[in-house]
Amino acid sequence: MWPALSKLTYKKEYDEILGLKVDRPIFSKEIKDLQGKEIRLKGYIIPTDGYKSHTEFVFSAFPYSSCFFCGQAGPETVVEVKAKEPIQYTSEPIEIKGKLKLNNIDVNRLMYLLTDAERIK
Repeated sequence: MWPALSKLTYKKEYDEILGLKVDRPIFSKEIKDLQGKEIRLKGYIIPTDGYKSHTEFVFSAFPYSSCFFCGQAGPETVVEVKAKEPIQYTSEPIEIKGKLKLNNIDVNRLMYLLTDAERIK
């Protein structure tokens, strides 16, 4: 599924709140067709400050040492997760499923959100 999520482009737009130009994602038709549908992703839980519990976290196609937050990958390789029940942190890759939501408006959030997520065993 990660390759499908990488099929997007960006457009520079001025953000009045931030007072600067930001890259806004332009989602492909393939990505737009996934909006609201259940998808599966294999990847890594990224521990971040500011997330309240293991029900809210960032999930990455790559391990922490080479993920988006370390400058090694693009923003299309991470999703913001809201799980139904807590998912135990592990540094090993896991598989999760959930409903995909797209975000091209709020620059303070990731462009992909996965809601009602569950770990697949």
